[in-house]
Amino acid sequence: MIVRPDAEKLAKSARAAAVEGKLPPVDSWDPPFCGDLDMRIARDGTWFYLGTPIGRAPLVRLFSTILKREGETYFLVTPVEKVGITVEDVPFVAVDFECSGEGAAQVLSFVTNVGDRVAAGPEHPIRVERDPETGEPSPYVHVRGGLEARIDRKSFYRLVEIGTRERHAGEEWFGLRSGGVFFPVIPSAELP
Repeated sequence: MIVRPDAEKLAKSARAAAVEGKLPPVDSWDPPFCGDLDMRIARDGTWFYLGTPIGRAPLVRLFSTILKREGETYFLVTPVEKVGITVEDVPFVAVDFECSGEGAAQVLSFVTNVGDRVAAGPEHPIRVERDPETGEPSPYVHVRGGLEARIDRKSFYRLVEIGTRERHAGEEWFGLRSGGVFFPVIPSAELP
């Protein structure tokens, strides 16, 4: 018989795992799968449990620390159980960023809706997907363990203002530079 976990039990396990303000080592945990939980992360970053938004930000932060991705599937994990959840796009939203330095020394540091902070670079690349029908860009930054944050529209508009044109893969691109890496956004030939 499979015992279905509930959100409070997962929260209690997550609190126990989050020692000294560090993220739990979810990548080293391989507990048995206990079924799917009626939890969903919407494209806008809102977390839902049983169809209702989770309004307590500290609880959402806590759940975000025990989130794990395996292939295209997302799970909440503790050392003793793993439950599947639904993620509409990616689990996080980059809601702001700071830019420091200039040129090759420039660093773009992002903050997510759940409080993660990452500096884009080799370990945290930026990628851009384009809608096949409209061509509209959706930019993302890697946060940790295969988990990404979609960069929100206001931040993306600010990023475009500091973008540069560089040669990449034999072609001139408009893109972003951070942490010593150039991240292509769109071929320069497609710009007005």
